[in-house]
Amino acid sequence: MAWMTAPEAMARLGVKPQTLYAYVSRGFIAARPADRDPRQSLYSSQDVDALLRNRRAGRSRAKVAQRAIAWGDPVLETAIATVRDGRLLYRGQDAVALSHAATLEDVARLLWAAPDLAFPASAGAAIAGETPKARGLAYLARRAAADPPSIGRAPAALHIEGASLLAGLAAAFCQGHGGAPFHARLAAAWGLDADGGDLVRRALVLTADHELNPSTFAARVAASTGASLAAAALAGFATLTGPRHGEASARAAAYLNAAERDGAAAALADVLARAEQPPGFGHALYPRGDPRAAALLDALAPAGAVAEAIAAGEAATGAAANIDMALAALTVSRGLPRDAPFLIFAGGRMTGWIAHAIEQAVSGEPIRPRAHYAGP
Repeated sequence: MAWMTAPEAMARLGVKPQTLYAYVSRGFIAARPADRDPRQSLYSSQDVDALLRNRRAGRSRAKVAQRAIAWGDPVLETAIATVRDGRLLYRGQDAVALSHAATLEDVARLLWAAPDLAFPASAGAAIAGETPKARGLAYLARRAAADPPSIGRAPAALHIEGASLLAGLAAAFCQGHGGAPFHARLAAAWGLDADGGDLVRRALVLTADHELNPSTFAARVAASTGASLAAAALAGFATLTGPRHGEASARAAAYLNAAERDGAAAALADVLARAEQPPGFGHALYPRGDPRAAALLDALAPAGAVAEAIAAGEAATGAAANIDMALAALTVSRGLPRDAPFLIFAGGRMTGWIAHAIEQAVSGEPIRPRAHYAGP
């Protein structure tokens, strides 16, 4: 990534210093300390150029909508989470810092603004299904068919319902009804030791929310109709099953497995020979690297072919490993089931879906964007 000084950025944009600083504070332009003088800041040339293009394009309703739909302008207000200055914040608290000790249930209390919420020890009748993913979908579908609408209900009632949903999803995944935290249930199901269980705990916390990602937007749209929390979570879960969202770690895991089998250089060469981008590197919201991945990989400390493959991919792409690669590295390094990245992602993000569904339901506002018609 190229960087420019403040005078260069202001000249390119034609703005004063206070306007440049406002763009940085609002997350439109990334900034970092200068290498030679940490008191001076450098500004992302890519972000400056993108902002300049947006300004030249005008602020018509159609243009705003077109840009907002893909990594663009914010489309709704939320107090739950944001990405700011390369950090992921949960209600103002750094997600990486929280991952050092918090459980997923602790983060749920934070995201739902329910500090004293208790989580049930049992989640009702067992769910049938050949895989954890199938049981998760079946559980949420069953709850969606029976639970009351979310609209018009007090936040405290929604918090209790959310707690039962999170506990129920853990039971569906693990085929158990014990009262242990989510990470402990997964660790027991996968036969992990205490260290492995702690890595799963960190991963769940780091994937709990990521502002308005596709699955969360789907959950909010469902909640805006007054649908139950279970229906909103089901919408999020279904969206997460897409290969460009919750299943993105599968390609990264395949790359790491190939590295263990054939060596990192051969695995990378095979990807490049197919004219493909090495999977699991770079993130549009983190030009300086995904902090979730950095935190999880630091705790995991992968070795051997896994570490070599990650280093080779970073060198080839010029981008740091993202959370999809980190989950894949955890899976391959610890011998977890192939679906472990998805289950961690879905389990962690369940707290975010519920948080956003509650926020949307309490607001009482519908989500009904207009389409920009381009037909005959």
